[in-house]
Amino acid sequence: MSYKLSFFEDAKVDVIDAKYWCKHQQIGLDKRFIESVKVAIQTLQKNLFAYAIRYKNIRIAHLKTFPFNIYFYIDTVLNEIVIITIVHSYRNPNIATERE
Repeated sequence: MSYKLSFFEDAKVDVIDAKYWCKHQQIGLDKRFIESVKVAIQTLQKNLFAYAIRYKNIRIAHLKTFPFNIYFYIDTVLNEIVIITIVHSYRNPNIATERE
């Protein structure tokens, strides 16, 4: 079954902020970061239920080349993958449950 992908607005802001930070650290790092996010999302779409539920209904996927995590849940009623946040792994993990 195919699942539609949707994002919390805050998740989009998280990615923009991280991209901006990467851009000012090293030339091209922002592009590599965005590509890493895309690959991680494509991977989770292909193996959706391979990610264990961590708390409540939230699952976590990890970027391979950056220390960032994608917090998401699966809405089986609406056939939707909902990205709650994409944040640095050192950031407070409670941010995902606060946004639910």
